[in-house]
Amino acid sequence: MRQPFSIATVCAGAAMLILAACGSSSSPGSSSSSGTASGTSDPDLSGPSASLTGAGSTFDQPFFTRAFYDYNQKNSGVTITYASIGSGGGIAQFQAQTVNFGASDVPMSASDIAKAKGGTVLQVPVALGGVSISYNLYGVKGGLKLTGQVLAEIYMGQVKTWNDPAITALNPGVTLPSQAITVIHRSDGSGTSYIFTNYLSTVSPAWSSGPGTGKTVKWPVGLGGKGNEGVAGLVKEVAGSIGYVELAYALQNNFTYAAIQNAAGSWVEPSLATVAADAAQKPTVSSTDFSIVNEMGSNSYPISGYSWVLIYQTQTNTNNGTALVKVLDWLTHAGQADAQALNYVPLPPNIQQLARTTLQMIVDSSGKQLLS
Repeated sequence: MRQPFSIATVCAGAAMLILAACGSSSSPGSSSSSGTASGTSDPDLSGPSASLTGAGSTFDQPFFTRAFYDYNQKNSGVTITYASIGSGGGIAQFQAQTVNFGASDVPMSASDIAKAKGGTVLQVPVALGGVSISYNLYGVKGGLKLTGQVLAEIYMGQVKTWNDPAITALNPGVTLPSQAITVIHRSDGSGTSYIFTNYLSTVSPAWSSGPGTGKTVKWPVGLGGKGNEGVAGLVKEVAGSIGYVELAYALQNNFTYAAIQNAAGSWVEPSLATVAADAAQKPTVSSTDFSIVNEMGSNSYPISGYSWVLIYQTQTNTNNGTALVKVLDWLTHAGQADAQALNYVPLPPNIQQLARTTLQMIVDSSGKQLLS
């Protein structure tokens, strides 16, 4: 695959997604390459030259691939290498200070933060998206309905075939085969898994008291795939499978996905509008109160969540720290246009302000604020 830009995206098995993000008519390659930091009035593009590294969330990977390319086109002195290794891996690399920033679909816990070697940790909301329940079922091209309870029973191995009465009762008029259901889940530490299992725990007492909520859980059944791209690959390959993937991956792979019954009793598919409707029900979030799964509202898609960038409050390298906060401020404001183009929901204005307020807390070793 031709790489027309200097940003290296390290993402094993994600070539299909990178190609989709970089090769479509609305891709990074369509951006002008003439824009530089000079001659622009945007303060986020006037930062110093730097080579920055990050690692973590595969949920964010399509968005980051495009957005970091676009930023580089506007300020060619800044390159960002992002390793899409899952939220758990990103947290570990951030804790060890082997990257400038981490990314996770669930904020770091107090115990995670205690292991961070770089001092006080700040967490910045950067993306909002939905987790689709995608399936590969011959003859069923769309319209499948699932409740959270039935979805939990599928993932616990209690509902084993596609024509199980629990599924057929929800889908009158749909011919469902007797084919066995192959459950696909993440094999790595994953913020997407956290969002999904948080939802299952919210709607199913049995799931809550069993596997529970976490970046990693003890899956009762199924096959594991690494990253959103790994789960997407297995769903695409395995007939009769079902898996949870970030909406951008489902759309890039032309998956069919289920409508989920939300807390208001409506059947809702993931989309920009329905994820935004879910988030709107909880306008105030923080790194300690972040879950937006199963919010009320007739049009709310219940398996939705924010993704977060992890950054140290004190940046020991003033040059790199200044470049990083300017990149992240751009990413959470003007860069949200790239998020929308890839079927993420642009951050609501109040969450954009939360991101900026958080970034304004970052200082260098002398205590100088790096983003005014």
